[in-house]
Amino acid sequence: MQEGEDDLIHNPEMYRTMPIGVVLRRAPGVTRWVPWVWTATGILPGAGPAEWHELRRDGDTVEYHAATLTLELHGAETEAYLHGLSAEVPSLYVVMRETGGDDPLDVVLVTASPYEAQDYTDSGEEIVEKVAMPAGLVAWVHEFIEEFHQDEVFVKRKRDKKRIDLVQDGIGDPRIGKAADIYASPSLKRRRLQ
Repeated sequence: MQEGEDDLIHNPEMYRTMPIGVVLRRAPGVTRWVPWVWTATGILPGAGPAEWHELRRDGDTVEYHAATLTLELHGAETEAYLHGLSAEVPSLYVVMRETGGDDPLDVVLVTASPYEAQDYTDSGEEIVEKVAMPAGLVAWVHEFIEEFHQDEVFVKRKRDKKRIDLVQDGIGDPRIGKAADIYASPSLKRRRLQ
């Protein structure tokens, strides 16, 4: 952690939240082994609480307002948000887990950080879906970045002060006792079997 980074993490003024509703679509599967395909298709900024509220039905395809979670922006993560906004389609990432209960998926997290989303894909236990941000939410995240982003200062690595122009005092391995045979390998003292 670099100097000043600790201040970013613990400063409550560098923190914003917004409730985000997650819209999930259930569509018929294309094989007999997968009866339903679930995808995150939309987000609802500023949404109220909901738990699997049906929004739209078109034959067997149904869209649900599955859950409302809190999107959190932290001042120490502005580089990740900036990376996400620079994508061709700025997006939020919805992290879900399969459940064995009545609800097929548990919506765990909504994040604007592609780095955090990548961490969840590494385990293989979570499903991570990318959902396009509406223009108003893009502006809100961009305003947060402008307020709190600090470019990291590039610090060039310095070499040690070892002198390389000195002449080497000897050649070979110092463990070799004979000066005449400088290319010999070190010998091990062996016990004689008696």
